[in-house]
Amino acid sequence: MTGRERGPLLRVLRGVAYAALPAEVVLFALLLGGVRVPGAVVAGAELVMAGLLAAEAVVWVRLRRRGLSRREALAELVPERVLRLIGHELRLMAGLGRWVARRPHGTEGAAGVFPHARDQAALMYGFAFVCLVETAGMSWLLADWPVVHAVVLVLDVYTVLFVLALHAASVTRPHVLGGGRLRARQAAHVDVPVPLDRIAAVRRENRFTHEKRDGELNLAVGSQTSVTLELDEPVDVVGLLGAVRRVTTVRLHADDPKALYEAVRDAVAVTRARTAPSPGPDPLPTA
Repeated sequence: MTGRERGPLLRVLRGVAYAALPAEVVLFALLLGGVRVPGAVVAGAELVMAGLLAAEAVVWVRLRRRGLSRREALAELVPERVLRLIGHELRLMAGLGRWVARRPHGTEGAAGVFPHARDQAALMYGFAFVCLVETAGMSWLLADWPVVHAVVLVLDVYTVLFVLALHAASVTRPHVLGGGRLRARQAAHVDVPVPLDRIAAVRRENRFTHEKRDGELNLAVGSQTSVTLELDEPVDVVGLLGAVRRVTTVRLHADDPKALYEAVRDAVAVTRARTAPSPGPDPLPTA
């Protein structure tokens, strides 16, 4: 299957998916609301979904046989933004497991690890408690509608897990220094490797307000940042949905901002010393 042959078929599959998935949601809502839907309509909708999944599976196998990787083949079938959202959800849920197991992500062989989730913990736990109260209240109010009660309960429980997973991602993904770079992170959606040789200046700077500006990345925790990096060359920051922007100022926070500042400052000094041109030989004396 060549690129020319692949294009029209993939467009057809995506078109069917864009039409079938919303229709499936509407059908589910009608059934949930007690609307009588003819059996033939329900059976037809399920056949369409089964056929769509089967066709996409066949195309995926053919793409793999043409040498595409698993992710590349999947990206041909599913829009990139959808893949990114799914990947973000999976990283969040994996963070819960790492949090319980106390296994931080990406810290193997690091010269410095700097947690940054402490100052948001109270807020996140409070938010999770509010969600729990809302779950209990909705469960009581919907007790006489078993189907609706079950659906809302699942959504409410997932909301509580989502809030805890956001905090878990921050706990298990600290800032990491090593390998000639500072890996600045925030939850599961920001992971920016900043090469040390691009850092022109590092300073302690407590900020509690941050305006969105071009060329600036603010990784605030509890609405504050405490360390600012000024870069002499921009780095690329990939957003949650894949948008890329270039920044020359990175502001971040750590539970121990002094330790982060000193470690980055010293690492930058060592990097500069290594890359500085060595002095040439003394000139020969002249008569």
